[in-house]
Amino acid sequence: MSSLNSQSSIAKTAPTWKIELLYDGECPLCLREVNFLQKRDAGRGLVNFVDIADNDYNPTAHGNIDYETAMGRIHAVLADGTVVKNVEVFRRVYEVLGIGWVYSVTKLPIVGAIADFLYGIWADWRLALTGRPKLQDIISQRQQQLCDGEGRCRID
Repeated sequence: MSSLNSQSSIAKTAPTWKIELLYDGECPLCLREVNFLQKRDAGRGLVNFVDIADNDYNPTAHGNIDYETAMGRIHAVLADGTVVKNVEVFRRVYEVLGIGWVYSVTKLPIVGAIADFLYGIWADWRLALTGRPKLQDIISQRQQQLCDGEGRCRID
């Protein structure tokens, strides 16, 4: 009987999604991509979309990816807890949604390295290109939002 209870508790804690996508909900281009991916998911729950800009974002519940790290580069967490980042995130999400052919060429070593390099440039300039403040300013603003009036702050 105890093995049955163990199995049912495992089933309750195992995620139903295949990949968890951490995205910046305050980035207009990121939101456009997420909206596209949500339509492709069509309510199947294959992808768990997590907005890191939400004040309730909890890094420990999402692969221990803190807000600053998540803002620097795109990250995803696989159902087994493995963390992936950069172009690998897009490749994995698109594969899960059945449109992996879009990023399949990035599996080739040279193409993948070039894609990661270009994504790194995009990630470094993403905030400026979308008319947002510098990352350090955004992080400072977030810390102020997460602090109460008595100087106690929640840390991500």
